[in-house]
Amino acid sequence: MLIGKRGAATTALSTAEADRIEIRGRDLAADLMGSTSFTAFFFFLTTGRMPTEAQRFFLDLALIAIAEHGLTPTVQAARMTYAADPDALQGAVAAGILGCGTVVLGTAGLCGRLLADALKQVDQGVAPDAAAEEVAAAYRKDRRAIPGYGHPIHKPLDPRAERIFALAVERGVAGRHIDFARRLTGAVARAWGKPLPMNVSMAIAAAMLDLDVPDAVISGIPILARTAGLIAHLAEEAQTPIGFLMASEGEAAIRYVGAGGANEVSGAGSAP
Repeated sequence: MLIGKRGAATTALSTAEADRIEIRGRDLAADLMGSTSFTAFFFFLTTGRMPTEAQRFFLDLALIAIAEHGLTPTVQAARMTYAADPDALQGAVAAGILGCGTVVLGTAGLCGRLLADALKQVDQGVAPDAAAEEVAAAYRKDRRAIPGYGHPIHKPLDPRAERIFALAVERGVAGRHIDFARRLTGAVARAWGKPLPMNVSMAIAAAMLDLDVPDAVISGIPILARTAGLIAHLAEEAQTPIGFLMASEGEAAIRYVGAGGANEVSGAGSAP
C-alpha cells in the first residue's frame, strides 16, 4: 500500500558498478579519496556541493565542539547496552544516538529554525531588538524552554559557544544570525529575570546560518559528532568496563515505593 504521494523514483547520491563508485557525479576512488577530508565529504554528500574553506572550517569546529561531553545520558545508554552485548557495537552506538533529542544534544536544528523565523520578522521591518524581545517573551509566556539557552554545567558562559563566536568574528564571517543570537541572549535574560547562558547549539546554528549552511547539515551535526564520541566511549568500555557499575549505581539510587507510591498520590498528574 502506498501512503501519501508517489515521489520521483530517483536518487542523486550514488551508484556502484564493478569497477566504479560514483558519488554525486564524481568518482569516489579517483576524485574524492585522498583529496577530500571527511568533513568536506559530509557536506558534499549532503548538499551536492563542496564547502567553501570557511564552511569546512566551521563545520569541523562544530563537530569537534560537541563530539564529547563526558558521561551524558546518551553515553550511559550506549555503555550499558555495550556491557549487555559486547558483540553488537552498532547496537550500542544506536542506543546512544537515539537519545539525541530536544532536551540533550539535538537542538541545533531547532535553534536554526528559531533564528530563521525571527529574521523573517526583521526582513519584514521589525527591529532586531524588538524581534528578539518578542521571541523571548513568547517562549516565556508559554512556559517553554527556549532552544539554545541554559546549561546544567556551563554557567555563566558556555566556553564552546564563546569560542565559535570569537573565531567567527576573527575570520570575518559573523553576520546577522550571530548578531541576532547575541541580541536574543539579552532578551532571554530579561524575560526569565536572570541570565541564561547561550549554549553551543545556538552558537553552531548561528555560525552555520551565517555561512549559508543548509538545515540538513545543521541538524545532522550533533548526530555525526556524537557518533564519534560514542565510539570512543565504547572502545574504553571494552578495556575499562563501567556499564554494569553505572546500571547498579542507578538502581541503588532509586527508592522503591510500591503500591500507593508516587503514581497514586492524590492529585498526581496535575500541572505543577
